[in-house]
Amino acid sequence: MSRILLVPPPYDCWGVQIIGTWPPLQLAYLGGAAEAAGHEVRLYDAMSQDSDFEGVRSAVKDYQPDVVVAFDYMPVTGAVSTATVPAALEALAVAKSVDPDIVTVIGGPHPTFLYEETLQDNADSLDFILRGEAEETIPELLSALPDGDLDDVRGIAFIRSGEVIATPMRPHIANLNDVKPAWHLLDWELYHYNIEPWGRMASILTSRGCMMGCSFCSHRQFWRGDWRARDPQNAIEEIRELVDNYDVEFITMIDPYPTNDRERWEELLDLLIAEDMDVRFLMETRVEDIVRDEAILPKYRQAGIVHIYVGAEATDQETLDQINKEISLEESRRAIQLIAEHDMISETSFVLGFPDETQESIDRTLKAAREFNPDFAHFLAITPWPYADLWDEYQEYIEDFDYRNYNLIEPVIKPKAMSRKEIDMAIITCYGKFYMPKMKEFMTVKSKFRRDYLLRSTKMIMQSSFLVKKFARLGIDPRKAMKDVMGR
Repeated sequence: MSRILLVPPPYDCWGVQIIGTWPPLQLAYLGGAAEAAGHEVRLYDAMSQDSDFEGVRSAVKDYQPDVVVAFDYMPVTGAVSTATVPAALEALAVAKSVDPDIVTVIGGPHPTFLYEETLQDNADSLDFILRGEAEETIPELLSALPDGDLDDVRGIAFIRSGEVIATPMRPHIANLNDVKPAWHLLDWELYHYNIEPWGRMASILTSRGCMMGCSFCSHRQFWRGDWRARDPQNAIEEIRELVDNYDVEFITMIDPYPTNDRERWEELLDLLIAEDMDVRFLMETRVEDIVRDEAILPKYRQAGIVHIYVGAEATDQETLDQINKEISLEESRRAIQLIAEHDMISETSFVLGFPDETQESIDRTLKAAREFNPDFAHFLAITPWPYADLWDEYQEYIEDFDYRNYNLIEPVIKPKAMSRKEIDMAIITCYGKFYMPKMKEFMTVKSKFRRDYLLRSTKMIMQSSFLVKKFARLGIDPRKAMKDVMGR
């Protein structure tokens, strides 16, 4: 038996951590797999408790683990992982500095694809990479460690005699109903939703994978174009466990594409309605599925869904086609409208900084964002992950190769006719011009739930550390600006 320490590393997830703290679901799954194989597991969530690397050091000294595992995932979605890699690797280096005999392991999209670079650049502190879906890999790796017989463990990469070895990729788990997170490992006091009303937060996966071809995203590559789903009743049982045993009041479905199978999705909604649990849901899906589901959108709300993110990404069809989004502008506009009509909160994103970007195209994006009128909009910098299709296509425009900045907020490519600083300023300008009028609009909303939710969320977005720092570059105090807009 080995002692395993799971570590979400210290990292500020800008927009994600503004509205709450989420359990590290991927590591909870790994913990469950390791425990089922007879190992002892502890989880130290440095990210959610706002700890630092000295906190990681203390946790390692206290537990004295045989193995330390860090993942490069953000807590909500696997789509943004590259920016967390340096923090995850530093956490593992800290573990090695405490005890060089500790076996260090990292997983997630970025090291899955860039395993050679990751291993070679961190040869002194990183022992193994879990490539792809890892719940079946981690028990085999732990079993093989004492004898060093690693060649038969599928889905890993490591260095042996100076050479990077990558074993064949493991087939995806055949039955997701059998995979159980170790919820008891978590300190549930850490996980809460900060919006109205405040409540304990959890995350679940009811499905895994995505088959869509968006060229900027990691999901299709990481899941190898596959999509699998849990039985709806199995998902309901997990939700019931979270509500009854852990007092969870908000749950984020972090599935990249939960609504892909309409029949299964409607069955899940029907079960949620029948169970009538005191829990609210946030989710992400595609705009075309919201339009497809117009007739059953009342079931979304009845099932407890209050907040839906859809990826509009762009406000002109040419850009949508360029990034293989496979949606139309009208679908995006209609989806946002339908979400609002059914008393749910709409959220979307618009991407800036493409190679052909100009100030005029940014002005058009902002104008269209206002016309789409989602409750919340994020203005992001186009970021080509080193393993996504866009990386090769945009190679000549990439100026920043510091992975810490691959967070969708710091511009890493330079458009032909603009500087990266101009894109940086444009992001802030778009946020300010979009949200300042929104505050007055939200104050007139009749529904108390929607009004409180929208006002508190917008205040937190505009007062977030990442925006405060960026506003400072323009000499603007966002707190004062909001008070001026609200007239108080």
